[in-house]
Amino acid sequence: MGIKRNRIVVKVGTSTLTNDLGKSNLKKFEDLALILSDIQNMGNEVVLVSSGAIAVGAQKMRLTKKPTEMRMKQAAAAVGQCENMFLYDKFFGYYNKTVAQILLNADDIRDEEKKENLANTFEALLEQEIIPIVNENDSVSYKEIESDDKIFGDNDMLSAVVAVLCRADKLIILSDIDGFFDKDPRLFKNAKLISRVEKVDDSTYNLAGGAGSRRGTGGMRTKLQAADIATLQGIDVIVTNGKTPHVLYDIINGEKVGTLFVAQK
Repeated sequence: MGIKRNRIVVKVGTSTLTNDLGKSNLKKFEDLALILSDIQNMGNEVVLVSSGAIAVGAQKMRLTKKPTEMRMKQAAAAVGQCENMFLYDKFFGYYNKTVAQILLNADDIRDEEKKENLANTFEALLEQEIIPIVNENDSVSYKEIESDDKIFGDNDMLSAVVAVLCRADKLIILSDIDGFFDKDPRLFKNAKLISRVEKVDDSTYNLAGGAGSRRGTGGMRTKLQAADIATLQGIDVIVTNGKTPHVLYDIINGEKVGTLFVAQK
C-alpha cells in the first residue's frame, strides 16, 4: 500500500511573520520552511498562502509609521513582497526545495478563464514538487487593501479560494490565537476553546468578534468565512496558533489541535 498523498494549504498571517517592531521574524520564516519541507518529504503536497508584505515593506522603507496613503501602501507591498520571497527562497533552498510566487487579486478569481488557468498552474507546480507561495497582489489591487468591497481579508478568504482551486484535503490557518473560542480570549479569561465545529452557521458567526491583531487586518470573522467556503467544498479547515509552527506535525498526524471545522461531505 502506498502512502496517501494529502494536498495541504497553509495560511500564515502578518502577526506570525513579523515581530512586535513590524520587522521580519526570521525564526518563523526558517521554522516554516523546515517544517513545510519536511511535510512535503513525507509525501504531501504543500501550498503556502502568506501575508505580511505591507508590514515588512514599511519597515524596509524605513517609514516611521504604518502608511495610510494608498500609493504608499502599495509601494510598501511591492517592497515587502520582494523581501518575503527572498527569505522564503533562501530558507526553503536550505532544504533543497523550489518555491514559486503567485500573486492574485479578486478579478483573477471572478473570471472563469483566469480561474481555470490558475488551477492548471497550481497543478503543474505541485506535479513538479514545487511549493507555490501565494499572496494578494496589493501593489496593483487597491480593493484588497482598504475597500469596503474587500474579498480576501488578510488572506483568510484567499486561502480558502486557493484551497478550493487546488482541490486541497486540508486548509490550515495559522493565527495569533489558539483557535475559535466561545468569546474573545483576549478580553475574557474564562473563554473556552471550541475544538470542533460541525457546521458554520449563524450561531457560529454570532460568537465571532471584530478584527484581531494590530499588525494584520483579518479577524475571527474572516476565518469563519474562509472555513465556510472551504468546508462546503469538502475541505477540512483547522485554525490554530502560528507562534508554534511545529503544531503542523500534530495536524498531519491527526491529533487534535486548535479548532477543526469539519468538511461537509
